[in-house]
Amino acid sequence: MAVFTSVTLDDLSQWIKQFPLGKALALKGIASGIENSNFFLTTERGEFVLTIFENLDFEQLPFYVQLMRHLAERGVPVPAPVPNDRGELVVALHGKPATIVSKLDGSSQMDPQPVHCAEVGATLAKMHLAGQDFALRQPNLRGLDWWVETVPKVLPFLDADKAALLESELAFQRGFAAGPVYAKLTQGPVHADLFRNNVMFVGERLSGCFDFYFAGWDSWLFDIAVTVNDWCIDLESGRLDADRVLALTRAYHAVRPFTEAEAQAWQPMLRAAALRFWLSRLYDLHRPREAEMLTPHDPTHFERVLRERIAVPAPDLTA
Repeated sequence: MAVFTSVTLDDLSQWIKQFPLGKALALKGIASGIENSNFFLTTERGEFVLTIFENLDFEQLPFYVQLMRHLAERGVPVPAPVPNDRGELVVALHGKPATIVSKLDGSSQMDPQPVHCAEVGATLAKMHLAGQDFALRQPNLRGLDWWVETVPKVLPFLDADKAALLESELAFQRGFAAGPVYAKLTQGPVHADLFRNNVMFVGERLSGCFDFYFAGWDSWLFDIAVTVNDWCIDLESGRLDADRVLALTRAYHAVRPFTEAEAQAWQPMLRAAALRFWLSRLYDLHRPREAEMLTPHDPTHFERVLRERIAVPAPDLTA
């Protein structure tokens, strides 16, 4: 995504010999996003994506790359990590952990219609089911504990109205997470960032999901809420589009039926998903890191989404 660590073809000339990819022929930084350094990599064996991790360490990364391998082996359309000649999926580059994965076909669908949302819903359900027997466990590192830790860091930058909203929603989510309905929610590995720009389409067919580096162990419903809050809304107002919501949730339900607890938790979880991204965007804006190509996302968008989710009842999850 954003390029924090510069890499040249000369840097790769020796490093890439440990992978079964031949010589590196071209390298281009990817400007979107704000977490890691990502590059399109062309080699004698094809096209790939090289990622250098700026926040995650060597101890945390096996969860993400092994999850991608696990899902790919079970037919879920995700990038397949490329092992080196010692079978390692994460290797140091410029002193930082790095990985190479296959490049997906297609392009992002930034104006999704119900047919695209249905593809996303069905694929997300398949992803959840395929992850049920994944052996590694790691918490969602941008979950409730991170919210509690991060809210005080951004409050000094906010006016009274925004600060009050942030504090009140955090209090609501802490109470909800401690309650009986939340305790009944099915959990497992989640993508936790399945936005429009992290999914590829060839026509109306979903060809792949990528960028698993916010994945973790959380409720499946949170993953669905994150996805709906991006795929099924009017971007100007933050309002849910009922047709797209129903297309996504019905397609998911057809693969993995929702539980009664999930139906009860739907609106609180939509609020939680909006809070998570409002807070992370506030943090990225007010506590930025240096990068060669970095434009922080506007926090105002998810502030609008959160206010909408608080004020307006969500469509019935099991309609």
